[in-house]
Amino acid sequence: MTPSTQVGGTRRDERLAREWLDRAEAHRASGRLIDTVDALTAANRAAPSTETERSLVRARHDGFAAVRGADGASAPAEPATALPPADPLPIIEAGELSAGLIAAAIRGHGALHVRRLLPEARVAALVEGIDRAITAAEAFDRGAGADETTPWFEPFRPAAGYPVETKLQVGNRRRWVRDAGGVWTADSPHMMFEFFETLDAVGLRSVVTEYLGERPVLAVDKCTLRRVGLDTGTDWHQDGAFLGTGPAMRTVNVWMALSHCGRDAPGLDVVPARLDSIVETGTDGAQFQWAVGPGAVERTVAAIGSSVYRPVFEPGDALIFDELFLHRTAIDDTMTRERHAIETWFFAPSLYPGQYVPVIV
Repeated sequence: MTPSTQVGGTRRDERLAREWLDRAEAHRASGRLIDTVDALTAANRAAPSTETERSLVRARHDGFAAVRGADGASAPAEPATALPPADPLPIIEAGELSAGLIAAAIRGHGALHVRRLLPEARVAALVEGIDRAITAAEAFDRGAGADETTPWFEPFRPAAGYPVETKLQVGNRRRWVRDAGGVWTADSPHMMFEFFETLDAVGLRSVVTEYLGERPVLAVDKCTLRRVGLDTGTDWHQDGAFLGTGPAMRTVNVWMALSHCGRDAPGLDVVPARLDSIVETGTDGAQFQWAVGPGAVERTVAAIGSSVYRPVFEPGDALIFDELFLHRTAIDDTMTRERHAIETWFFAPSLYPGQYVPVIV
C-alpha cells in the first residue's frame, strides 16, 4: 500500500506525488509542455507543495507555444435554438450550462446569468484564498520577500523571450490592479492551482473549450482575484476597446460572484443587449480614453430601446459575456459591504491578442 499522511485535513501521498514530479521532469526535458502541466497538476493533487504550485504557473505560461500550434482547433459553438426568457438577461441553473446556451445568450442578449455555478464550500474556500492572497500582496508591498509570501503571492514574470516593454507593461498593470484591491491569479501560485481545480470541478473548462473551439488560454492580467471595497469604481467600458474586436477576436469572460452583491455590496451595472460594435469612447465625461462616458451610455440605451440593469448575484453565480458587452462596477452610497469575485477572460489561442502574456488552461 502506498504510504500517506494526514496533514491539515488533506490526505497526502508523497510517493505518488514524487512519481508525477518525475514524469513532469521527463515531459519537460522532451518538450511535451502540455503533459508537463498535467503531471504537475496530478503531483500537487497528491501532495500540495509550494514548489509544485510555483512550477505550475511557469509551466502553464511556457505551454502556450504547444496549444497555439496544436491541430485540435475546431469551429466555435453554434447557438442553441432555445433560451430561457430574458428579464432582461437569460438566467439558467448551473446544470443547464452549455456552450450553445452561452453562444445564444451572448448573440441575443449580450450575456448569460448562471445561478450557483460554484457550490457553497468552494465559494468559501475561494473567498478565504482571495483574502490570504491580498494580505500576502500587501506584505510584499511593504517589503516582504517572495519567499515569505509564496504561495499566496509571488509576482509573475514573463519568460525571458518577452521584450522589455512587455515586462514593463506587466508591472504597470499589476500596480493598477493592486491599487483597485485585486491580485492577478498568476501572482498567487496556490490560488491559480485552486482556480483551475474549480474550473474542472464545475465542468467549466470543457464548456469554454467547446464554446471557443480550442483549449482556452488566459491572459496574466485578465484573470483577477477581486475584493472590491466601497471606494472602488470603474467607468463604463467594453473590453473590446483594448482587447480588439471582429473576426480576429474569439474570447469570453466568466465573472464569478463570491458574495451577495448588487444591493448592499458592489455588483455590476450592464446594458442588457447585444451591441455590434464599440460605443464611442473617451467622451461625455469618461475618465479614460478606452472608457464610455455616461452621456454615450444614455444615447446607446435610448437608441436600442433598452435601459441600464443591475443584476443581483448570489455567492457562486456567474455572468458570462464577450468583449462587446457594455458594463461597469456598480456602487452607490447605500452599500455597506465589500464584494469578492473572480474575473477571467478566456481566449482561443489561434487568435490570442499579442499585447497580453498567456497562461494555458
